[in-house]
Amino acid sequence: MSSSARPTIVRHQILATATMVAFLMYLDRICLANIIGSSSFKEHIQLQPWQEDWVKGAFFWAYALAQVPAGWLSDRFGTRALITIYIATWSIFTAATSFSLGFTTLLLARLGCGLAEAGYYPASSGLLTRWAHIESRGFASSAISWGGRVGGAVAPGLTAFVILRAGDWRWAGWLYGVVGVSVALCYWRVFREHPRQHPRCNEEEIALLAEGRGAFQPAKDPPRRFPLKAACRSVNLWMANGVQFFTNVGWSFLILSLPDYLTKVMLLKEGMTGLITTGALTIGIAALPLGGFVTDWISRRHGKRLGRMLPMCVTKFAAAACYVLALWTDSPWGMAAAFGLVAFFGDIGLPAMWTTMQDISGRYQAQFFGWSNMWGNFGAAIMPILFTWVSKSYDTNHDYHEGVWMCAAAFVLAGVFALFVDAEKPVIREGV
Repeated sequence: MSSSARPTIVRHQILATATMVAFLMYLDRICLANIIGSSSFKEHIQLQPWQEDWVKGAFFWAYALAQVPAGWLSDRFGTRALITIYIATWSIFTAATSFSLGFTTLLLARLGCGLAEAGYYPASSGLLTRWAHIESRGFASSAISWGGRVGGAVAPGLTAFVILRAGDWRWAGWLYGVVGVSVALCYWRVFREHPRQHPRCNEEEIALLAEGRGAFQPAKDPPRRFPLKAACRSVNLWMANGVQFFTNVGWSFLILSLPDYLTKVMLLKEGMTGLITTGALTIGIAALPLGGFVTDWISRRHGKRLGRMLPMCVTKFAAAACYVLALWTDSPWGMAAAFGLVAFFGDIGLPAMWTTMQDISGRYQAQFFGWSNMWGNFGAAIMPILFTWVSKSYDTNHDYHEGVWMCAAAFVLAGVFALFVDAEKPVIREGV
């Protein structure tokens, strides 16, 4: 082969496919709030407020608890087959959501969806260590996260459109389920575990991806158990866990409670609620690629610690301030802009978190990522319960302000924890 041959672009195809999967995952994750809030759903199934909270939180509890087992499976047995199974399984459970007859079946469907989705981001973290150049991890992380956020932004408006167009809430889950099975087949066709194992990846592309890594070979001795003792002893990892936990408490309002706020407090109709929620989440989309470039740029000039820590920390304080701004805004589109800025600043530090986990996890990529992501999703799971408790205890005029203040405080705490995260301190030093 000629030494002047150009590298193939398989790495870009891998990244594009992984981004498409993240889009689907968030579409299936976030559609629930609009489904159970639709008049079509309420005509068929009546849920008590506490049942709605548990249905909304069920996904995140299952998602959180399955993070570490899913990460271990990915590190131990590889990602190609497992991610394909994950995609197909969560798509089937999304379709099963639309077959629900009441609280119990709806809860089970969301638990199954959460369990199946749990493995994707931990596995993707390991994927990026092999398929992204070492100096472009921030951008690659932001691309996959961006796909998820685009799916989340599209979900409210698209779900409302499908329900209104079909006249029945069940069509949303059925449609998303069928599309998901097709995406699973696409992933299986495109992906391979390592560049050296891909039939369309040439030596120039392999050499490009191998830069700065030393030996660049498929893993021969994958980890056989989760290093729980090391995870519990690492203060650095606990700081990262704290960032994830409080960020998700603050951010989850946008996908779990904002539709209710717009409907019950602002008295908007379903279509407008979906558009405003989508508008707010859409503003946040630009944050992810920007955040990826920012963390790569700062890291190249000032080292990994500042390059990861600054985007994580500063943006959380800004997100908290934007929640306060939203409370002073009366117009629907003004609120869309204010809540959109919450999403923007909440997400711009996400690539820095992903790359930090890649930096400190060593050979336990998926497992430590899953461990930290587990704590983050405990935050998302507990948010509806905390929000309801704060509202009942302190929100005497039912304007949701106290709950929003709680979410703002969570972002402040996330920023404080981020100050102490050091991407240059691996969890386990041996073999790093």
